[in-house]
Amino acid sequence: MSRYEERLERDLSQIKQQVALLAGLVEKALNDAVHALLADDDSLAYATILADNRANAASNELDRMCNAFIGVHLPSGGHLRLMSAVVHANVALERVGDYAVTICREAVRVSRLPGLLQREIELMACESRQMLKQAVDAFLEGNADKAKATMVIADQVERTFDMAFGELVGEGDHSKVKDLFAFLTVFNSLERVSDQAKNICEDAVFAATGQGRGPKFFRILFLDEDNTLLGPIAEAVARKNFPEIGEYHSRGRSAGAIDSTSIAVLQDLGIDLGSHQPQAIPAHHQELAAFQVIVSLQGPVTSYVEQIPFHTVALEWEVTRPGSVQRDLRILSREIALQVSNLMTILRGQEAN
Repeated sequence: MSRYEERLERDLSQIKQQVALLAGLVEKALNDAVHALLADDDSLAYATILADNRANAASNELDRMCNAFIGVHLPSGGHLRLMSAVVHANVALERVGDYAVTICREAVRVSRLPGLLQREIELMACESRQMLKQAVDAFLEGNADKAKATMVIADQVERTFDMAFGELVGEGDHSKVKDLFAFLTVFNSLERVSDQAKNICEDAVFAATGQGRGPKFFRILFLDEDNTLLGPIAEAVARKNFPEIGEYHSRGRSAGAIDSTSIAVLQDLGIDLGSHQPQAIPAHHQELAAFQVIVSLQGPVTSYVEQIPFHTVALEWEVTRPGSVQRDLRILSREIALQVSNLMTILRGQEAN
């Protein structure tokens, strides 16, 4: 190995050590912040806030090291990807430190932490910290497979947040408004930790393989009265025309009996409902939280769903249910197809088409 190669490897090793140092500081800050909140330890909360200065200094030093590496070595290929990934991971870790400070600032303001919310915070904190640790390990190891496996934890954290939000709403009659906002801020900060961990995972994959972040994949639910026509048409059109954008489902307030004549007419129009089995909407809030978008084709979404999950977008399309006349079904299918296409353009941009 030449002296230049030795210096390059030494500089890379020092940068990775700095990443590990920063990650260790941030992980400790997050652990201490959650402990301060749960144990009502104001002294620990204030100490953690002050300790963030050290994390900020480590982040600044890492930024300097990356700039120096690029200036000295003029990297290309894998080394350039790694530097780009380190710069992004540095930002993500610094933000996690900020979230820990936010939790600490709320911890000293909260006057009472209900037992139910305490359990939700413990669960969400455990999931977020686990994801952050695995993300950093995958990044430092250059392990793309481990990074990809870690990313799925973000979905679980999001579901936990939705459950916690439901509990928070139920706590509204028993807690001060100030405390409710503090709890919401804490939950949001813990969720944002998982988001930044996911970003670090994506950076790890990019550094190791050159594979960039893929477009977001959406889970979409279409609702109608009996799940025999409107919702199934939207589901079938979306699945046929936009298979790469999302996963599509339809449900009804009840499960009706599908009309065989309508199936035959729609089949001629290129919409296959032959294997569709009408189903009723899930009864549990947790199941609905898996969908990023819920679309009602008959009436307001709130007439189907008592509580719309925090992370879910609810849309209402004005669609009139026709009879089984061929002309009416042709117009209806075109109207729904246009609405579906417009939604996909909003979600993915012009590339959707």
